[in-house]
Amino acid sequence: MSTTAAPRRARRRARIGERLSRPAYLTTAVATFVILIALWWIVSAAGLVDPMFLPGPDAVAGALARQAANGELWGDIGVSAFRIAMGFILATVMAVPLGTLMGVNARVEAALEPLMDFIRYMPVVAFVPLTIVWVGIDETQKFLIIWMGTFFQQVLMVADAVRRTPRNLVSLGETLGLSRTRLLTSIVVPSAMPRIWDALRVTLGWAWTWLVVAELVAASSGMGFRITVAQRFFETDLIIGYVVVLGVLGLILDQAMRAGGRRMFAYQEGRS
Repeated sequence: MSTTAAPRRARRRARIGERLSRPAYLTTAVATFVILIALWWIVSAAGLVDPMFLPGPDAVAGALARQAANGELWGDIGVSAFRIAMGFILATVMAVPLGTLMGVNARVEAALEPLMDFIRYMPVVAFVPLTIVWVGIDETQKFLIIWMGTFFQQVLMVADAVRRTPRNLVSLGETLGLSRTRLLTSIVVPSAMPRIWDALRVTLGWAWTWLVVAELVAASSGMGFRITVAQRFFETDLIIGYVVVLGVLGLILDQAMRAGGRRMFAYQEGRS
């Protein structure tokens, strides 16, 4: 009895954490979205919720189609994408070297980690009025909000990724007589890059959040601005439509970065 139960338990344990095949993953993901949209349509068609508060999928699709036809949707996407790119790239270019330095140098870590922790707990929303005072309401203010919302988190996440470099790899490099620079460029950074890439992927999602915050408060274009205008006229179909578009854009970027990570870092276990 016990001899047959043990292999069964072993087989069950072996399946925990097992990854789905790509087709199975895609099928499950698509099915989830289809079910949610179907439930949304049923609730709307049955009149369970006032259309003022929850318009149906057809109304939302129609509102987006009108925005696409007059060109406003594409213009808003372009403006918001530009702001995201500038703010996020600026934060990343500054955060990755600084986080790497914190990860390999204990004194730099002691000097900067408490400061980074202190600042990252400050709500970025509270800085929106200050950024308007500091730099006005032009594009610089949008870049600054996105930078503030991502930079400090990136520094800490990159530092953690670097610190998790396997010690045996570093010891091997030291045994081979590699200099500190070679250790960093040949062992530490290549080992940490998959984790750094994942950190950037996560913080890119946060960047979209802070973009909308900046555009809701002080903008004359962009997706957040369009949501604000729609709110003034109670156009909930357009509000939901733009929120859905934001989600779709974020999902596309996230999946693109996942695919890029699998391709670039196939040498890491679990990414091939």
